[in-house]
Amino acid sequence: MIPHEEKLKEGHNEKRKLKGKIIMKTKLTKIIMSSLAFACALVCLAVTMAPSTSATARAAADGRVCSVGMLKGLYLSSWDGYANFGGNLVPKAIMEGKRFNGDGTFSNDFGTVNVGGMTIIDTTGAGGTYTVAADCTGTLSVPNGPSFNMYVGPGAQKIWFTQTAGGAGSGPGLGVGTATRLP
Repeated sequence: MIPHEEKLKEGHNEKRKLKGKIIMKTKLTKIIMSSLAFACALVCLAVTMAPSTSATARAAADGRVCSVGMLKGLYLSSWDGYANFGGNLVPKAIMEGKRFNGDGTFSNDFGTVNVGGMTIIDTTGAGGTYTVAADCTGTLSVPNGPSFNMYVGPGAQKIWFTQTAGGAGSGPGLGVGTATRLP
């Protein structure tokens, strides 16, 4: 064989090896992509099915069924966030003694709102309404004031909440906090 033919044969072998590598990489890529697609489909199915479980069924699985009547007594509530004053977000901090009556109403035995370092509102005597669903989520609203989404913890010992609308200032603010039942 002449050297020129050997070089052609070597070049042909290299091309076949390269073609084989490309085919193997393509097959591997297809296997990986189909596995990922299958995994994504399973995740999507699980995510789609979870919200369809009723609140009562989720609460029953947790062993708890909540209601408005479980919130009774005095809770120390503290929360912070930002108040919107003319488009400017200003820090706020609130501490209140909320008395839940077990009937969907509450009142503040004491309370102070501090916005931007200044005490601006004494909330003593203010009140409002609340709801509690079977899955222990609910709402709390103050007339002409803020509204919150909330979650009632086991034994109604603690409540977590986040502001959804309203508040001090000229526009809605935002805030999160907790309320703990006092003995």
